Amino acid sequence: MQKTDNTKDRLLEMIGICGEFPSDQLNRLIPSSSYAEKIITELKSEKLIRTHYRNQLRGYRLTKQAKELLLSHCPARFHCYLTGNSETNLIRSETPRRLRLHQKAQTYLTLLHAGIPIFPDEKPAIFRENREALTLRSLPLFYSSREVKELGAETTKIKNSRSVGILMAAHCVYVLYNTGDHILKWEYKTEVRVNAFLQHYLQGAPYAGRPLIHAIMLGTNMDTAFQLLTSTGGHKKSLFMLDTSFEHFHYLPNNPYGEGLLKLLTNPQMMDQLNRLLLSDQDGRSAEISIEHDAVARDGTPTLLAYDFDMQRINRFNTGLNVYGLSGNLICFDFQIPCLKEYLTADIRFSSIDFSKFQRGFYHEP
Repeated sequence: MQKTDNTKDRLLEMIGICGEFPSDQLNRLIPSSSYAEKIITELKSEKLIRTHYRNQLRGYRLTKQAKELLLSHCPARFHCYLTGNSETNLIRSETPRRLRLHQKAQTYLTLLHAGIPIFPDEKPAIFRENREALTLRSLPLFYSSREVKELGAETTKIKNSRSVGILMAAHCVYVLYNTGDHILKWEYKTEVRVNAFLQHYLQGAPYAGRPLIHAIMLGTNMDTAFQLLTSTGGHKKSLFMLDTSFEHFHYLPNNPYGEGLLKLLTNPQMMDQLNRLLLSDQDGRSAEISIEHDAVARDGTPTLLAYDFDMQRINRFNTGLNVYGLSGNLICFDFQIPCLKEYLTADIRFSSIDFSKFQRGFYHEP
C-alpha cells in the first residue's frame, strides 16, 4: 500500500498475505484494544473485510473489493496471494486449513516485529529460473514456502514439508515451522530433503560453499516447548519429535520474547558479544569433557549457553550429564527457566538472563 504507516493498510496487507487473519492476534498488530475495535468497525463499514467464525475459530477475511484494492496498489506484492487457486485467495473452510492460515499470521507477525522483510516485493526473487542477485549484506530475509516452491519441479520432493518458509541470515539459513499450541505432524524424510535441498540450492549464492542449515520451531508459549521436548512422535510416530533432520533446532514463542530472540538469532555479531559477556569468567571448551558444552567453570563444571533454546543441544547436554554422572551449568533467559527446570533431569545449576535488561542493554528499548 502507498501509506505504509497507516494501520488500516497494515491490517489489510496482513490479511492479504495470510488469507485469514486470526482475531486473537489482532493485539499484536494493534496494541490498543479500543483502537483495534475502531479499525475493524471502519473496515467492515467500508466493506473491505468480514468476520468468519466457525468451529470456535474467528478470523478476518478480505472482501472482493479489498482484494482488488490491494492488487491495484501493489500487484507485485499481492498477485500470488490474491489471484488463482491459491489457498490465500480461495479459502477452504476445513479447520486444519484455516489453522494453517492462522499460524502463518502468527509467524509473519513475529518476523515483522523482529524487523525482517516478509513481502515478496521487498527482496530479490531468488527461487526462480532467472534468479536475482542476493548478497550477505542484504540479510536477514524471509522467503515463504510459496516463494520457495516457485522453482517448480526442483521442489517436488519437498512439497509436503511442514515448513512455513526459510529465514536467511548471514551465518546460516533457518527453516521455519509453526506448531501453534499442539504438536504438529512431522515427516522425517521430507524434512531431511528440505535440509539437503537448501544446502545444494543456496551454495555460493549468497553463501560461500554450502550454508549451515538450522531450524526454528515457533509456538504459542513455553508450555508448547515442553511438549516438543518430551514428544515421542505419538502412537503412529507421525508427530514431531527431536530427530536428526536438523542438528540445531531452536524454539521461539510467538510473543515479544520470541521476537527479541529472533532478532538475536539473526545477528551473529550480537550473539558473539553476548557469549563473551556471559562466559567472561569461565575457561573455554575442554577436550577432556566429551559432552556438549560451551565453556568450563573454574571448578571444572561444564557450562551450556541455552538462551537460543536449541532443543537439540539442550537434549544432548542433559543426556551427556546423566550418562557420565556429571553436574552442569546452564545459562538461559528468565522466561525459559520454568520449562527447562521441568524438562531437565540432570544435576544442573541455572543462571538466568533478565530478558528486559537484555532488551534495554542490547536493543536500547525502553
